[in-house]
Amino acid sequence: MEIFPIATDRDLHTFLRLPWRIYQDDPHWVPPLLFEQRQLLTGQHPFFEKAEIRLFLARVDGEVVGRIAAILDRHFLESHQEPIGFFGFFECLNDRQVTEGLLGAAREFLRGKGMQAIRGPVNPSMHNPCGLLIDGFDSPPVILMTYNPPTYQRLLEEAGCRKAMDLLAYTLQLSTEPPPKILRPAEEARRKGIQVRSVEMNRLAEEVQVFREIFNAAWHRNWGFTPMTYAEAQSMAKDLKSLIVPSLTLVAEAEGIPVGFMMHLPDYNQILRRLNGRLGILGLLKFLWYRRRIRDARLILLGTKPEYRRKGVDGLLCLTAWHALKKRGFSRVELSWILEDNRIVQRMAEHLGGTVYKRYRIYDLPI
Repeated sequence: MEIFPIATDRDLHTFLRLPWRIYQDDPHWVPPLLFEQRQLLTGQHPFFEKAEIRLFLARVDGEVVGRIAAILDRHFLESHQEPIGFFGFFECLNDRQVTEGLLGAAREFLRGKGMQAIRGPVNPSMHNPCGLLIDGFDSPPVILMTYNPPTYQRLLEEAGCRKAMDLLAYTLQLSTEPPPKILRPAEEARRKGIQVRSVEMNRLAEEVQVFREIFNAAWHRNWGFTPMTYAEAQSMAKDLKSLIVPSLTLVAEAEGIPVGFMMHLPDYNQILRRLNGRLGILGLLKFLWYRRRIRDARLILLGTKPEYRRKGVDGLLCLTAWHALKKRGFSRVELSWILEDNRIVQRMAEHLGGTVYKRYRIYDLPI
């Protein structure tokens, strides 16, 4: 067995294409867009203004059988003052020795940077798809959620990885009428003068900064949180501009000041499954045709400024979104991901009628 860092464009092509071999017989896997993965893995993303990435491949008897990325996130180090590096983009044939070799290469790289532990999988941060799927393999992932074979949990844990945190995904069916438990807090918010509006696409750059301010304020006490930078927010606006549905992306305001934010995205994975990693003219036509048939959505972002919590803001956002989702013909929503220790958001998901149906895990491994 040989573990080596990628050094050529051919190596990168091999790194990118390995999942097609691993998941060739898996009906639930959703191929990522190759051009997006290439940009991310070559550092063409604002995340890498304060981060490094090193990619490794595993080869046995001349055949590539695994991959991993070692990630040094200096923004995380500045925020947390913990000597923790990260690993991500892990894929491997069912082989414990290969898994140990890949993790060993990532640990060695990060040891050289002064790190004392490695955390993951994150791809490449917790602002991106992250976590290892450990429960809920009977259905495909929704947009911007991860997927992997059931064997990966055993491979990583046998290699010494230990649970750091689980991430939960809830599913709920949209009934004809909104759940009674969100009506009272929504009415309370209205009495206090809270108003909800749709995002304004003609001033999206400004709206994204509104989101960034609320996101950083609402999430700053959460486990593993790293503040989103201005450049990352602008990049998100660019990436999601063609995917956002204004009526499903909402801002709550108190006296004209934004205090809450919520975003649903249609489950575009239902289209990506048909594109096989490439978005040419034919892929674009498929996207425009099939997007009208999507009936599932994901609640991807929800946050309220701390001083406006317990004032019904979340309830009013949920009620407004419920009516908008029903109006557009959606029948199911995934709420993801939610930290396993975040009981406030879990209760909100349960009040909406949601139940946990997938579980993802973040691991730590000493260096």
